[in-house]
Amino acid sequence: MNQDDYKIELGTKACLVSIVCESFEHHRSEKETKHSLTELRELLRTLGVEAGSEHFQNRNKLDPATMLGKGKLEEIAIAAKEEGSEYLVFDFELTSSQMRNIKNITKLEVIDRCMIILEIFAQHARTNEAKIQIEISRLQYMLPRLQSLWTHLSKQKGGIGLKGEGEQQLELDRRIIRNKIDKYKSQLVDIEKSREQQRKKRQNQAVTAALIGYTNAGKSSLMNKLCKVNVLSEDKLFATLDSTFRTLNPDTKPPMLLIDTVGFIQNLPSTLVQGFKTTLESALEADLLIIVCDISDPNYQKHLKVTQEIIDELNIDEKEQIVVFNKRDKLSDPFLPKIAMRNLKASFLISTQSEDDINDLREYIINYFLSKQEHFDLFIPYQEGDAHSKVMANTNVIKTINHDTGIFYRIKVPDFIFNKLGLKNFILAPTDPNKELLNS
Repeated sequence: MNQDDYKIELGTKACLVSIVCESFEHHRSEKETKHSLTELRELLRTLGVEAGSEHFQNRNKLDPATMLGKGKLEEIAIAAKEEGSEYLVFDFELTSSQMRNIKNITKLEVIDRCMIILEIFAQHARTNEAKIQIEISRLQYMLPRLQSLWTHLSKQKGGIGLKGEGEQQLELDRRIIRNKIDKYKSQLVDIEKSREQQRKKRQNQAVTAALIGYTNAGKSSLMNKLCKVNVLSEDKLFATLDSTFRTLNPDTKPPMLLIDTVGFIQNLPSTLVQGFKTTLESALEADLLIIVCDISDPNYQKHLKVTQEIIDELNIDEKEQIVVFNKRDKLSDPFLPKIAMRNLKASFLISTQSEDDINDLREYIINYFLSKQEHFDLFIPYQEGDAHSKVMANTNVIKTINHDTGIFYRIKVPDFIFNKLGLKNFILAPTDPNKELLNS
């Protein structure tokens, strides 16, 4: 048994299955279920699997054995086979026994939303850390489902006091998987220590803004425009999984960094929750959160809600936030942005295709960081060459005045950087008459 047993064959066709039940989160109403199915269809497109017909059943309560009723499953199976679908994809996580029971009824391969997302994450992970997180999640997903894959061997009984071949192999597979999980977790600890050191180094040398928001909201495209770089940007869910750092403005002191993070999604599989949050830890160090929302998406309000819930879970809700409503060029209702933005303190309506929009947003972010910096008035004698170099290399010089014996500087810089420069002895006191030169 290995991970390949859980791989989905690309280029195949899948029938989508869901449910409407008041007690089932994300599927409490027909509207919620249809929204989730639309998202599942996009997940399949991202994976390279053709999405076939959609089916759902209204139920007062869930069937613990098969979720949907047997009759409905038989009806779905007939429709799936007629359209050439090889898989039934359920828009929620299924247990091992539920998968087995549904497969027995429908005679079709059964997969769930969790498997789809795991496959997408596995395809798109780039850094070693992300790959290890995904492997841990995939193994944790496989572990409780091994028994269903070994059912065909369960009847092979051994002699008295002996276990059957299937049972022996099942225990062996479980042990192998647990050992792999422990090994990957150990590797992850080492990577996290290194990442923590890199984070502390950045915090002492730069200020950061993090692009966060629902998947496919256009965060990577926005980063490309703001930073004039070429980060992977695709019209697919989870095109970006690893946090990407780029310089927003190299001319300011300290440099301003922009972080592109993994997109959010509702109904995230339980095995992926921890790994998903770990990939978002780069947002913890950000000084400013830039929430990117696709205003052209009919479910933009739901996406904003999911984003805010994850921000709350990460305990970063106290950080400064701005909301950027993206893709205004795709809007058909000109009044919608006014409704969306009316209760927000700081928000922008942009298109990444508009240079003016990008320049306005970029200027706002830069001015935001500059406004948070402390200003200092200094007088440095000409002979203090090292001090002059530090000012020019590490601070934003607002004003200079040459004097007979030195230079007056008015500078702006974060206090945590100024405190490391050794320039405190050159600060002008509030009552120093020389400050009048700088104020004139």
